[in-house]
Amino acid sequence: MTAALRELACDDPALTDPARFRDEVAMGGEPVVIRHYARDWPLSRAAQISNHAACDYLRRHDSGKRPQVMLGDPAIDGRYFYRDGLDGFNFERVEMGIGEALQRMLDHADDPALPSAYLGSLVAPAYLPGLVDRHQPALVPPGVAMRLWIGNASHVACHYDAYENFACVLAGRRRFTLYPPDAIGDLYVGPIDFTLAGQPVSMAAGDRDHPERYPRFARAEARKRVVELEPGDALYLPKLWWHQVEALSPFNIMANFWWDAFAIGPDAPMLAMLFAMITLGERPQADREAFRAYFDHFVFRPNGHPLAHLPEEKRGVLRDLAGGGYGQIRTMIMRALRGQ
Repeated sequence: MTAALRELACDDPALTDPARFRDEVAMGGEPVVIRHYARDWPLSRAAQISNHAACDYLRRHDSGKRPQVMLGDPAIDGRYFYRDGLDGFNFERVEMGIGEALQRMLDHADDPALPSAYLGSLVAPAYLPGLVDRHQPALVPPGVAMRLWIGNASHVACHYDAYENFACVLAGRRRFTLYPPDAIGDLYVGPIDFTLAGQPVSMAAGDRDHPERYPRFARAEARKRVVELEPGDALYLPKLWWHQVEALSPFNIMANFWWDAFAIGPDAPMLAMLFAMITLGERPQADREAFRAYFDHFVFRPNGHPLAHLPEEKRGVLRDLAGGGYGQIRTMIMRALRGQ
């Protein structure tokens, strides 16, 4: 039996302000479900009438830009993944108008023998600008773009996001299978530079036909959490939580919002990890362990601030990283990268 997720009422005061949401929800680092959160959004209300009504609503806001659409042969059963041998993908990407893409989805919903279609990470301000103002959660910081995920029944490979993720189901039903960040070693991560849609995926979760290849995956499976969302339900996912997303209905729409709730500057933590891969990853174990001690001391801080024994005014650039220290250290890094 999987552990139940924390749930909040859709009128909880923590959902009314980005700072309050950060302090009362995001700070906990755990996924949270909010039932009925988006049921009264205009697009959600249109979808309650019919799939065609939802598509008509989307078409009315179409900017005319042509996104890339994933098209899948019926034989893949909506499971978008690599081909055997990792030499390509089992779907094709085709540029087309949003209206044509929506019609392909409606056609497949009526006739599953036709190819399925999937529009992922569609940036609403660019492609459907008229939707934005009426579909903006109060808990999300200003300026965070709404993205739409529209398609037929599908199975999106298990992956992580490098940002907080607030996902709202607007049409159809979705099943999320979640794994905590520290399950990464049991998920058998695929290539980081040849990906389905930007982020690496779990090969084990996506290849159920060859369990013998992934003996440690059973440990991750024992820790998974599964939640099903009905139209109007929302899910908050902290960054780095692995999630497999199944759209269960013939036609589905989901909106999501990505942001970093704890950033103190413009640089992403993932950049530090990528740089560490090339500077530390191939060193001897003794060297890596030595640097691990320094990372723990200065970055992960199990014993608190690394210079807590000094008067605050004597801590130099580490006195206030969210203030002047940030820019000073960033300048040091940029000079070093330029060889100065």
